[in-house]
Amino acid sequence: MKLAIMGTRGIPAGYGGFETFAEELSALLASRGHAVTVYCRSRYVDRGLRQHRGARLVVLPSLRSKYLDTVSHSFLSVLHGLVQGYDAVLMCNSANSFACFIPRLAGQKVLLNVDGLEWQRKKWNRLGRWWYLLGERLAAVLPNRIVADAEVIRDYYRERYGVDSVCIPYGAPDGPVAGTATLERFGLRPDGYLLYVSRLEPENNAHLVIEAYREVATDLPLVVVGDASYSAAYIRSLREAADARVLFTGGVYGTGYRELQSHCFAYIQATEVGGTHPALIEGMGMAAAVIANDTPENREAAADGALFYRKNDPAALAGILTRLLADPPSRGPLRERARAIVRERYAWPRIADRYEEALRAILARN
Repeated sequence: MKLAIMGTRGIPAGYGGFETFAEELSALLASRGHAVTVYCRSRYVDRGLRQHRGARLVVLPSLRSKYLDTVSHSFLSVLHGLVQGYDAVLMCNSANSFACFIPRLAGQKVLLNVDGLEWQRKKWNRLGRWWYLLGERLAAVLPNRIVADAEVIRDYYRERYGVDSVCIPYGAPDGPVAGTATLERFGLRPDGYLLYVSRLEPENNAHLVIEAYREVATDLPLVVVGDASYSAAYIRSLREAADARVLFTGGVYGTGYRELQSHCFAYIQATEVGGTHPALIEGMGMAAAVIANDTPENREAAADGALFYRKNDPAALAGILTRLLADPPSRGPLRERARAIVRERYAWPRIADRYEEALRAILARN
């Protein structure tokens, strides 16, 4: 197949879950003989980069705006793709649903990964929420098929819009990495810190994690990994609320990110909006002891491979952290269950198999 992946910031991955998804999936599909092109934004990927891990790269500009960055780049991408002869386009993000009809004009099939329920995010104003809700409606009619990354998202689209989807979660690595160079750079030691990773936006609840951590008697630092392009005021409030034990690293990607997840005492997943959160299952795959916010999406993804605290309750999170710190060996069975779940459900080759099947299925339709 001749395939294009559109709607992400691009690869090499240097921002979030969609970018890691685009990198891992494109590399696996390319290794199986498919011709894969990944569309990238010039703000995030060097314009001179033409190939990465077997995938061809097309780097195009976008409007530098919280509300127009994604959609402007996707519009340019589908226009560029009209004359490229792709068999199919894998579009990412329901905000890009509006663009799905354009590849179809050229006879290209379109598979859309709708992501989570983005309109629920606090960072969007009324117009932003309206656009995402419109994107959901368009997702029901414009692509050939949609992909949900969790059953709760699949159920939502079925119940609200009467459209079925194929459910394919994100993938995750199986096993921790040995390197510790990133720990040394930040003055950390293996098993000697608590870890939180996410874009620093309100609905990802870093503020609640910091509030919980203040109530925990420990010398282990809380390492907060992440950044966000349009959240300066929120990030400033986090720094003001944190005590001296909290370490803000900014964004850490690739090998450095994997090292931090592989060697933490415990990993905290505090998100409340979205489907399968990549960082959650990646932490499980890295054999971290995972503590997660109790949402239906997180329950579905982690099953019995995580400990859950009452939704958005700092006191409940503080209680779990205190118990784990008092009994470190209790993490062993939890970590073993987490890795077993990743091997069974989230191994990247398995995820690539399912995308390959979904793409072939839409190509087989008239």
